[in-house]
Amino acid sequence: MSILGLHHITIVCADAQRTIDFYTQALGLRLVKLTVNFDDPASYHLYFGDATGRPGTAVTYFEWRGAPRGNWGIGGTHHYALAVKDYDGLLKWKRRLTDLGLSVDGPLDRHYFTSIYFNDPDGTILEIATQGPGWTVDEDADKIGTEFRAPPPEMLVRNRDEEKIRATTWHEPVPAITSDMALSHGMHHITAIGANIQRTHEFFGELLGMRRVKMTSNFDDPTQAHWYWGAGEGKPGTLITYFERDPRRVPRARFGAGQTHHFALAVADEATQLEWREKLLRAGLRVSPVMDRIYFKSIYTNDPDGHIVELATLGPGFPVDENVNELGTHLKLPPWLEKQRAEIESGLRPVKVPEWSELQKT
Repeated sequence: MSILGLHHITIVCADAQRTIDFYTQALGLRLVKLTVNFDDPASYHLYFGDATGRPGTAVTYFEWRGAPRGNWGIGGTHHYALAVKDYDGLLKWKRRLTDLGLSVDGPLDRHYFTSIYFNDPDGTILEIATQGPGWTVDEDADKIGTEFRAPPPEMLVRNRDEEKIRATTWHEPVPAITSDMALSHGMHHITAIGANIQRTHEFFGELLGMRRVKMTSNFDDPTQAHWYWGAGEGKPGTLITYFERDPRRVPRARFGAGQTHHFALAVADEATQLEWREKLLRAGLRVSPVMDRIYFKSIYTNDPDGHIVELATLGPGFPVDENVNELGTHLKLPPWLEKQRAEIESGLRPVKVPEWSELQKT
């Protein structure tokens, strides 16, 4: 019984069409499922990912139409990161995004990877991070995460050279997403905020059995802890990280556009999920019943600061009710909502979904 890695992250957006346009056309992700929030069928639930939306590549959005901006804070997510193959691909992303009019911060040396940061139309902080060099740059493979590793002073100096950072980009325009830029690797990590890093470790490291792969500081504020947990060796796509912030200075997160509603970790199957549910209940935590999300089964609990954490099964996956070639092109409803289809469709603002085959040519 183990956590296999990241499954998906679910964020709030204020305009479904704007979100579809950004994630498909600017970032080249595929809309793999156009459906509704099963718990609030008057609103869209959009799923983006690779060609089939494999667990770990899925980024999903609830549309809360016209919702005010949310704020990151304790009990919420600060940002999430998508993985790119290498540094050249990262620089191409910086050039592409800046040419599209976005403000991009970086590239910044994070010692274990290099990354850039920007915002989606609702203000969600996105990071694109390289796959390596990884955790063993300052610890042996069998000892990663066992001792505190301070950020190298020379790296902190480089990250303060704003003029050089601004000037570092790809040497020519990048109108099309090349193969070395493709974000098909999925998520790199999710970073949330907690008030007590040791208490957070008791949840992810001890209760959920994830491996702590790095104890370091927030590189932008080295006075505050930043710890990483992962599955197995802690490869990108399995990573949850937390900033520790003082609750006397940092308020709680506020739901709204641009803020995470929940994130999900992957478990193998329904039997394993039930074992996890019993374990969480024995630990005295609030745990939902098993919820049928059609494309996976889910249970929900909370981290020690109240952030909603979901454990979701790997399957059956998004092609269960739609041909792979047609994923995301039709409004799909669960069987129990089909009788309300006319009413649901009448309340949703129609959206236009770009053809996946056309996106691959751009």
